[in-house]
Amino acid sequence: MEYRRLGKSGLRVSALSLGSWVTYGNQVDEKSAIELMSAARDHGVNFFDNAEVYAAGKSETLMGAALKKLGWDRLTYVVSTKFFWGLPAKWGEGINERNTLNRKYLMQAIDHSLKRLDLDFVDIVYCHRPDANTPLEETVYAMHDMIASGKALYWGTSEWSAAEIMAAWQIADKHHLHKPVVEQPEYNLFHRHRVETEYARLYDDIGLGLTTWSPLASGLLTGKYANGIPADSRATLKNMAWMQDQLLDADKNARVLSLAEVAREMSCTTAQLAIAWCLKNPHVSTVITGASRISQLSENIKALEISSKLDQPTMARISDIAGAHHA
Repeated sequence: MEYRRLGKSGLRVSALSLGSWVTYGNQVDEKSAIELMSAARDHGVNFFDNAEVYAAGKSETLMGAALKKLGWDRLTYVVSTKFFWGLPAKWGEGINERNTLNRKYLMQAIDHSLKRLDLDFVDIVYCHRPDANTPLEETVYAMHDMIASGKALYWGTSEWSAAEIMAAWQIADKHHLHKPVVEQPEYNLFHRHRVETEYARLYDDIGLGLTTWSPLASGLLTGKYANGIPADSRATLKNMAWMQDQLLDADKNARVLSLAEVAREMSCTTAQLAIAWCLKNPHVSTVITGASRISQLSENIKALEISSKLDQPTMARISDIAGAHHA
């Protein structure tokens, strides 16, 4: 396993990590979570990503139970969670329990998450989306206080604009507060602009790190949607129906078939090629992968080996096939 610094922080995370979105609490139970996390660790994975909203809190509870039974030394793994949407079960109860980054919500949300995860602290906490209705200074101070209280060690953002990230960093810098060190954006062959263009200056200017998600474009880049939606895919889940249109996009599926040719030449799967492509970006601290079966996890891990074999001509060929208009 390769380990990379989280931006310019001293924290080192595995280049491939394991996330729990969609799977934990939906496709994965406690027994499977233990098996998957154990297998990931055996491959050198040390970063496990979660969020309050995933499976309405069940994802954190599952991961917490798995970590307790696995009994790993706390210094050997990194856990993250995210706040913004709140818990779906509470959305109708109070105005400060959803779609906010106000101080009241954040300071209580971290306590609830730590209880579900059964941890004393999380390593990284993210503001899961920007909040236009809360003063940015209020959010930055709350995140600083979360770290100062020992409940989190680092903080960052997810799907914030470059301007929003820079503004938060400048507030923290001005007031000598803990600064955001990481962003968690979607990044794959069909979704590139934000990582490659919008954030370009932030890597050098503030040392921004990236923990990217959806390297397979929700499974589109595996090639399994070329002939419709398979019965066992995540797109058949009731809460994932919104994905179906993009997964059945004829143009993108045709491009995936062309990418499969490159994969065959490299003796790998299209999925491994897509993950390997993400790993080649030097600004990516870790690529978050998902898996509901050990076989999927093992296949994903092999992308590290493929990445080391990707030369510039092959990278250019892959980008051409994916299409500049998707960048």
